[in-house]
Amino acid sequence: MNSELTEDQRIFYESTRKFALNELADGAVARAQKGEYPWDVAKKLAKAGLLGLTLSTDDGGAGGTLTDALIAIRAITEVCPRSGDVVQAGNFGAIRTFAEFATKRQKERLLPRLLKGEDVMAVGMTEPEAGSAVTELSTTATEYDDGYLITGTKIFGTHSHEASLFLIYVRFGPGGGGIGSVIIERGAPGFHIGKPSKFMNGEQWSELHFDNCKIPDENVLLGAGGLKKQLSGFNIERLGNAARSLAVGTHAFNIAKTYAVQRKQFGRALCEFQGLQWKFAEVSLRLEAAGLLLMRAAARAVNGLPTRYDTAMAKLACNEAGFLAANEALQILGGHGFSEDSIVQYCVRKTRGWMIAGGSSEILKNIIAEDIFNRRFPQYPVTPSVSDKFRS
Repeated sequence: MNSELTEDQRIFYESTRKFALNELADGAVARAQKGEYPWDVAKKLAKAGLLGLTLSTDDGGAGGTLTDALIAIRAITEVCPRSGDVVQAGNFGAIRTFAEFATKRQKERLLPRLLKGEDVMAVGMTEPEAGSAVTELSTTATEYDDGYLITGTKIFGTHSHEASLFLIYVRFGPGGGGIGSVIIERGAPGFHIGKPSKFMNGEQWSELHFDNCKIPDENVLLGAGGLKKQLSGFNIERLGNAARSLAVGTHAFNIAKTYAVQRKQFGRALCEFQGLQWKFAEVSLRLEAAGLLLMRAAARAVNGLPTRYDTAMAKLACNEAGFLAANEALQILGGHGFSEDSIVQYCVRKTRGWMIAGGSSEILKNIIAEDIFNRRFPQYPVTPSVSDKFRS
């Protein structure tokens, strides 16, 4: 990774990695085996100044760049994959969107505990009938007295079982222009958090049910017409996703590399077999190329917001490279990698999920194709024109 960094960035990467080796390396396997959010890690990262890296100093952040946050998430995740999720929660995703568009009052009230690692914020976007087609969401916000009544259901939200704050995509009116977002706090009247379920990687999530859940006006983040702004912030979440995928794959790759040098079969170290050499060469190529696309997306960001195209390219490349690295590492370790005692099998399950979460690989390819042809390709079925009907 160091080849694409400036001297200051390299020093930051090395110091952050040293912190991770000293504070997080021990227990990395145990954390991966637990579904709960690692609150102990959150407090350590907060104390080290690694939460809120890109938030302004006025908001309690470090005033750093998107590149700084990507360096931190990779340095931490390459040592302890599960701890990288805490860097994500404290710098990307919901907290970054909130910090970008919240009022001063909202930030003063809610940001401090997030930046101290005492709370975590979850996003409620996906619904039973609205996933990739986010404009089809049906969770509604209806005006009521001095606030709104929220009705609907959200699923698959990362940290939704542990979170105290929830950034919920809602519909204030019809069409894409009617979509915005609100902040709902755990314990709000009419808000019910379902029993925990588990993803394939073992992490927990809960259904979020809103039955005329009442919130005050001050909990509106972006009103009707806010979807485009929300999705611009969502690009940052996707880069955090991409960085973790790349780093988790790198973690597995490094384990496999050490194993290939130490393990002997047929009187030779595994690294001496050409078939395995080619695996390592292919994985190294993919990881290096994906890393460059990731850093390019951050470097070309405008006002801290990466473009839709750069984000799609980086996430697709990192997701595929991360999964390839983890999957090949498991194959090289054989039974040792397939064992529950190995973190490599967790890396496979972890990287596989990111090819779905935060924008599936297929959706990313659609975005890239639109940039190639400089036109939009709507996924909704085309309604036949009157002349088409007569011709048939």
